[in-house]
Amino acid sequence: MFVDVARIHLKAGNGGNGAVSFHREKYVAAGGPDGGDGGRGGNIVFKVDDNLSTLADFRYKRKYVAENGENGGTSRCTGKSAPDLVISVPRGTVVKDYETGRIIADLSDDEPVIIAKGGNGGWGNQHFATATRQIPRFSKPGNPGEELDVKLELKLLADVGLIGFPNVGKSTLVSVVSQAKPKIANYHFTTLTPVLGVVSLGEGSSFVMADIPGLIEGAGEGVGLGHEFLRHVERCRMLLHVLDISGSEGRDPKEDFEIINRELAVFSEELSHRTQIVVANKCDLVDDEIIEEYRAYFENKGYQFFPIMAAIAEGTDALIKEVAEALSKLEPIKRFEAEPAPKADYTLNTKKRTFNVRVVDGVFMVEDAPWLINVMNDIDPDDYESLQYFERVLRSSGIIDALIKAGVKEGDTVSVYDIEFDYVP
Repeated sequence: MFVDVARIHLKAGNGGNGAVSFHREKYVAAGGPDGGDGGRGGNIVFKVDDNLSTLADFRYKRKYVAENGENGGTSRCTGKSAPDLVISVPRGTVVKDYETGRIIADLSDDEPVIIAKGGNGGWGNQHFATATRQIPRFSKPGNPGEELDVKLELKLLADVGLIGFPNVGKSTLVSVVSQAKPKIANYHFTTLTPVLGVVSLGEGSSFVMADIPGLIEGAGEGVGLGHEFLRHVERCRMLLHVLDISGSEGRDPKEDFEIINRELAVFSEELSHRTQIVVANKCDLVDDEIIEEYRAYFENKGYQFFPIMAAIAEGTDALIKEVAEALSKLEPIKRFEAEPAPKADYTLNTKKRTFNVRVVDGVFMVEDAPWLINVMNDIDPDDYESLQYFERVLRSSGIIDALIKAGVKEGDTVSVYDIEFDYVP
């Protein structure tokens, strides 16, 4: 089964928690904090595997979770980092954020790509000792690993794409100019999956030709299997537009040509400007006068015109020679550039710490402050010095001033997410 689109869920590993411990050794007084750091969570890494040709494996397994890092230990021992989870995909797979459509990576070369990063391990209490805080009884928890849904799209890596209506001879053409053996029969949609063939030019020179299954009117809007097939045309450096010049199925070749090009433009404006060569197949079924009439029509539109008889390989040598010469002047196969992730609305490393204070039934509620959640995860309510640190954060961020402006008085209840406390000026 040929599968070229899949949706999967990724969850990178969480970082291990930092440890709270103190050095205890005979004859060593006040050994001090020695809690170790947590280990890093496992990344989720994608890599190319040329033994794969479809995304069929992702139809049955759709959730991938990397291991978490180990917690820190005593004696400054750092927890073990988790191994990366490596996922193999066919060459040419494009990874997109499912929610936004943002391109995360294009797996077209051999370089592995980290798609979801594991969380860093939390600091042990060894890092929080100061001249005034010599017995820190708190540590930092590990950061969560990235979690997201991604869409995988396989876009074939081919230099030349064969396009045209069903049953015009595309499969026959690719079979006589390469070693590919697509299914060939005298009915529509014989080819249901794209077929790649390597066209050898001798002396180590070659290019890849893709037989794209027949398009129909409305394909650009998804009619039939339009989007599934047009997706594989996007990377092609040039297109061979194959026509049944005999009109053996009652269609007008000129109208067929215009319809397919309109569908390309609907799907992608860029595709409509891709270099095209018109290939007139089944020339043995028409007179030379008709061939010359079509030649004049397409050459007046600026297209090169090649009459062939694909079934007996007549005219194919001249066509392939021209294709090779044209390819030498074109840009390499298209690569999709990764798009940067949108910047977060807040960061702990800047002064932009947004929040909102509102009063509900006499309770002063601090809300809309997601940056504060990470701070609260570091707090040990049973440790006095930890609570002092939390108070300093509230004052430095302006939350205390906002509470005062809202009318808070001594003894009033303040709620910060899951923590409630009585206000003391």
